[in-house]
Amino acid sequence: MDSEKIINYHLYIDECGDQNLEAFSPTFPIFTLCGILVRDDLVPQLEEQVRALKQEFWGDRQIILHSRDIRKCQNGFEVLFDLDIKRRFYESINQLLGQRGVYVIVSCSILKEPYIRQFGRFNDVYGLSLSFVLERAIFCIDNQCPDGQGKISAIVERRGKREDKNLMNYYEQLLDKGTYWVTAERMKNHMLCLDFKWKSEDITGLQIADLIAYPLTRHVLNPQAVNLAYDVLEPNIFMEDGKLMGLKIYPSQQA
Repeated sequence: MDSEKIINYHLYIDECGDQNLEAFSPTFPIFTLCGILVRDDLVPQLEEQVRALKQEFWGDRQIILHSRDIRKCQNGFEVLFDLDIKRRFYESINQLLGQRGVYVIVSCSILKEPYIRQFGRFNDVYGLSLSFVLERAIFCIDNQCPDGQGKISAIVERRGKREDKNLMNYYEQLLDKGTYWVTAERMKNHMLCLDFKWKSEDITGLQIADLIAYPLTRHVLNPQAVNLAYDVLEPNIFMEDGKLMGLKIYPSQQA
């Protein structure tokens, strides 16, 4: 294989909601795993843009962009109680997330109530969601690299020793067995690694995935509602043959 033709991608993955099927809020009966696919040579551009945004609003103070803290104006985001600053901040965020050609969204949302009716409460929806996200990431890079030279390094936020071990075991099973749509050989050919990072490590891609996951999840729950943040993001969702393949909903009538 000609190494000069290989194109490396980073797949940053974060979640919205929790994977608990035993008890969950009836107003938020969903779990979403959201990935953003970024070509290796574009990562520094994205990092610099986020660094500049933080510098503008927080100066030299270290801050981790976190969707819930931003919405609640807490844990360092109290400055957003100032409505003028809040307006300028959201304009900057929308400009950052709305740019085209820098990242592609590949996500999976599990609708808990229909899922439980069909499959019960004792399944690993995080691992299942990961399989759908990796599938779609592979579909996406195969569109961009039809010779199969696209390689993916997946990065997820650490959740705990047991949870991380379980996810790594699931990932290794995907490499060994593949999925319905992606053979084990194809999975191994594209996937370089699954890496775990702490939130405190200030990984730009994980923060972007976190910012995207919530409005995307709100859209899945209520697609008819006004959702300006989702409108900004939608053009960056992976699309194939006119279908939003990067917005996997399960169980669903969609592919």
